[in-house]
Amino acid sequence: MRDPTDRAAELAEEASPAPDGAGTDIRAVGRVAQILGLFSATQPQLSATAVAARLNLNRTTAYRYCMSLAAAQVLERLDNGEFTPGRILLQLGAFALGRRDVLTVAPSHMRALSAATGATAVLSLWGATGPVVSAVADNTQRDIVVTVRVGTHLAMDTAQARIFYAYHPDQLYIERLLANLPYHEHHELTTSVNDVRRNGCATAVNARGIAILAAPLFDNTGLTAALALLSTRDVLSTDPRSAELGALRRTAADITAQIGGSGPVVETDQRLEEWHDSA
Repeated sequence: MRDPTDRAAELAEEASPAPDGAGTDIRAVGRVAQILGLFSATQPQLSATAVAARLNLNRTTAYRYCMSLAAAQVLERLDNGEFTPGRILLQLGAFALGRRDVLTVAPSHMRALSAATGATAVLSLWGATGPVVSAVADNTQRDIVVTVRVGTHLAMDTAQARIFYAYHPDQLYIERLLANLPYHEHHELTTSVNDVRRNGCATAVNARGIAILAAPLFDNTGLTAALALLSTRDVLSTDPRSAELGALRRTAADITAQIGGSGPVVETDQRLEEWHDSA
């Protein structure tokens, strides 16, 4: 039979106001964060009783939280009744790790790519609704440098944005995002996105005569970033057989391999092999 003191303590805990005046929902989010924070490499699984003891919770309350998190696949309940991080946590962890990996691995490759091509190398991550510049490697050997600031939100018609539209894991979300465009712009953009999927890269020349080449970077969860080169048209060629585009594609493949991903097959030619061997 259930201990009435347990139920009384549970009701008292649920009825008590949050210390900062926040509502019940906010207090519940904080409690979930506390529970998830108990798991670590040295403590990969916990019982509801252990959760209750460590957080000074009522045992029934701790069990209810753990079971709710298991139902949502945030935790997984093991055969022995204990709980361990579930599918959603593992997926988010891999995604976050991939983002950190690419920002750690990419800069040295970007500097070599910039030096070899004479252009600026740019790494973009997906933000709330589009790509955001997250790392830049300028070519300092040129008198005139075309660059972009870290933190810049890129427009929907950029080469980097088309990379994300082509390979974003949630294509339904992308379709809804692009559906707000006027018909002509929507048709033009979706056509160019199909070209990206077919070619494995994107090219563009903006109204100021700046050429942009972009390629996708993949980790073990899928698309993680877009790598781009940008400069004036006399420095960068958008020809599909250009040495600069080949160098970009090979660099993207190298970074992808280093962070544990796989992506579109990169076609190489003799010029590209020579550049890679000398880089």
